[in-house]
Amino acid sequence: MNTLGIYIHVPFCGRKCDYCDFYSVNWSSSAAVDYTAAVLRNIRHYSDTARTVDTVYFGGGTPSLLTAEQTGSIISEIRSCFDLDSNAEITLEANPCTLNAVKLKELRSIGVNRLSIGVQSMIDEELKMLGRLHTARRAEQAVLEAAEAGFENISCDLMIALPDQKTESMRYSAEKLAALPIQHISAYILNTENGTPFDCAEIRDRLPDEDDTAELYLGMVELLEKRGFMQYEVSNFAKKGFESRHNCRYWKCMDYLGIGPAAHSCYEGKRFAVERDIAAFIADEIQQVTVNDEAPCGFEEFAMLRLRLKEGLLLDDVEEHKADILRKLPPLINDGYAETDGERIWLTPKGFLMSNSVIEYLVF
Repeated sequence: MNTLGIYIHVPFCGRKCDYCDFYSVNWSSSAAVDYTAAVLRNIRHYSDTARTVDTVYFGGGTPSLLTAEQTGSIISEIRSCFDLDSNAEITLEANPCTLNAVKLKELRSIGVNRLSIGVQSMIDEELKMLGRLHTARRAEQAVLEAAEAGFENISCDLMIALPDQKTESMRYSAEKLAALPIQHISAYILNTENGTPFDCAEIRDRLPDEDDTAELYLGMVELLEKRGFMQYEVSNFAKKGFESRHNCRYWKCMDYLGIGPAAHSCYEGKRFAVERDIAAFIADEIQQVTVNDEAPCGFEEFAMLRLRLKEGLLLDDVEEHKADILRKLPPLINDGYAETDGERIWLTPKGFLMSNSVIEYLVF
C-alpha cells in the first residue's frame, strides 16, 4: 500500500499578516485545547494501522503557538492510529517570536525533526511593512537556538518582490539566510491576495514591475544556488538531500490526509477540503468535508504538478500526450523556458518565473 502524508492545519495566529489569506483566527489557550481534542478525534476516525505514514506536516496559521505537549499528543495519536515510520519527516511551521531554547528542546524531544521558520526578510523595515512581529535579530536567534537544540533540518521562508524592494535588499536577506545553519529555503514572490489589507492601490503601486520582479527572482535563484541551495521546485531550494519530502507528495500526486479547518486532502482516490470554520471543526464529531474532485491526478493535473519540479516530467508517464507535448516544445526551448534530454522535459528558472503560462501552453 502507498505511504501516506498527514497535514495538520493549525489555524491560530498571534496577529494576522497584512498579505496573508490563509485561514487563521486569534489564538487563545481554551481554543487551542478544544482544537487539539478535535484533531485527536479526527485522527482516530481515519485510523488505519496498516497504512505507513512517512511525513507529518503542521501548517498554519502558526503551529508553534500550540504547546509542545499539545503537538506531542497529536504525534502520539498518529503513531497509535497509523504505522508511523521511524524515519518519518515531521515538520512544524514556526514564527520566530514563538520559539525559545526550552520550547525547541521540547519540540525536538517529542519527535519534531524539521522546522519551517517564517522569516520572510532579514531587514527590519521590510518586516515591519509586512506586519511581522519579529525582528531580523530574533529570526537569526531562533535559527541558532534551533540548531543548538539538535535540529539538523531547518527551512526558512524568504519573500521577494516586496513594495519598493531593490536588488540590494533581496541579496542582503538571501545572503544572511544562506549563511545560517539551515538546509532549505522557501522563497516566494509576494502576491496581493484578494481581500487582504495588501489588496489596495497604495501597495500595488509600490510593487516591482514585471521586469524588475524577473530580475529579483532570477538573481535570487543564481545567488542561492551558488550558496549550495539548489532549486528543486518553483519556490523551493535545498541543500542535497534536504528537499521537503512532505511537499513533494503534493507535486508527485501522492496521498495526503488533511485534518483541521481549511485543510485539503488527496486521499483514497478523492480530493476534498474542510470548511474554513474552527467553531464547526471543534463542534463536529468528525470534520465535514467537501469533495471537489472525484478523480484527481488526471493527465493535466499530473503534468502540471510534475512541471513545477526541477526534475520535470517523464514523457513515458504521459505516453498518450507525448507527441503533442514534443510538438509544442521547440519554441519554449529556443526562448530559454524549457529543456529536454529526450526522455524528460523540465523548466528553467526563466520558465519557472512564467510557469503558469508555460505549463498551460504545454499541457492544456
